[in-house]
Parts: sequence; C-alpha cells; structure tokens
Amino acid sequence: MLELAIFTFTTLFATVGPIDNAIIFAGLSANYSLAHKRKQALKGVLIGSAILLFFAICGDTLLSYMGISFAALRLAGGLLLILIGINLVMAKPSGGSSTISEENTEAAHKADISVFPLATPLIAGPGSISAVMLAILNAQGDYKAMSIVILALLVIMTISLVCFLLAGELQRILGITGMRVIERVMGVLLTALAFEMLIQGIKQSGIFPSA
Repeated sequence: MLELAIFTFTTLFATVGPIDNAIIFAGLSANYSLAHKRKQALKGVLIGSAILLFFAICGDTLLSYMGISFAALRLAGGLLLILIGINLVMAKPSGGSSTISEENTEAAHKADISVFPLATPLIAGPGSISAVMLAILNAQGDYKAMSIVILALLVIMTISLVCFLLAGELQRILGITGMRVIERVMGVLLTALAFEMLIQGIKQSGIFPSA
C-alpha cells in the first residue's frame, strides 16, 4: 500500500507539476484582481480534479470498451512518462505535462483561464491522465488500494490549489534555480518509475514469452 501511495504521489506530482503550473498561472493572471485569481485557481483545480477522477473511476471501463489491454496501457503510459521525465531532467517544456507557446499566447487573451489552460492541459493533461489510470491499474481492483490512489490524487490537487494561490510568493522564494532543482529530482524519479511500468507492460504483454 505504501509503495502504491508513493508511486501515485510521485508520478502525479511530476506530471501535474504544481509548482511549474503556479508560475505559469502567475504570468497568465498578472492583470487579474486578487478575488478573480482565487476564483480562477479554485475553478481550475476543481475541473481538473473532476477530469482526473473520471479517468480514475471510469478508466477501466473506457479501456475495455475501446479494446485496449492493461499491458498496452502500461507500455504506452510508460513511454509517455519516460518522455516527460526526460524533459523534466533536461528542463525542457513538454506538451504532455505543460502548455506550449501557442497555447500560452491564446490563454493570455482570455479572461477565464480556469478550463483552458488550467484544468487542461496543465492539471489534467496526457501525462497526469496516464499516471492516474496506471495507478488505479496497479491497485488491481483492491478498494482499499484504490482509495489510497484517490487520496493521493486529492492531496496533489490540494497542493496545486495552494501553489496557485501562493504563485507570486513561490516565484520569489524559489526562483528559476529552485524550480529547476525540484523539476530535475522529480524527473529522475518519474523516469525510473516509468521504466518499471514499461518492463511490467512488456512482461504482461507476452511479447517475450518466458522459457
């Protein structure tokens, strides 16, 4: 259970990126009033949480309906998270866990940024959706284990909200260097976890049958 909790928290922290998102939010909401910033932050986190909870609860049914095996999800999710982890280590922006320049430009001209880009793709992007579905998969139908995954998700969402609300302070305290240090550490951990997922997916797929 503890291993699953650590796996879920680590992968979601790296793929959601609460601190990175807060810095982006600070830039996009620079001209907003304090009340409007808080409203946008809360609304964005609630919508992002709802999206991730949907995939956590209904992901299994969705995969079955689409004819996607658990092994395929592990392989695809592992590869995606490896790419995100490498980008974190190299301090490069990734469309799997962040916004691209064109999306930032579009969001800068919007008064409501809660749905786009806060809820998606910053909070509920391809990386975080894959991470939460893989975590639920690792719970193997154990309701206690699944509740731990949901709890870890809610903790990450709470951290995200706090980071949004304290975006300006975080930017001043951490600076670019502090942010990059956190990114690289989480990137290394995420890459290691992603390789483990990839290995398990290969084993489960039967691509290389055991002797």
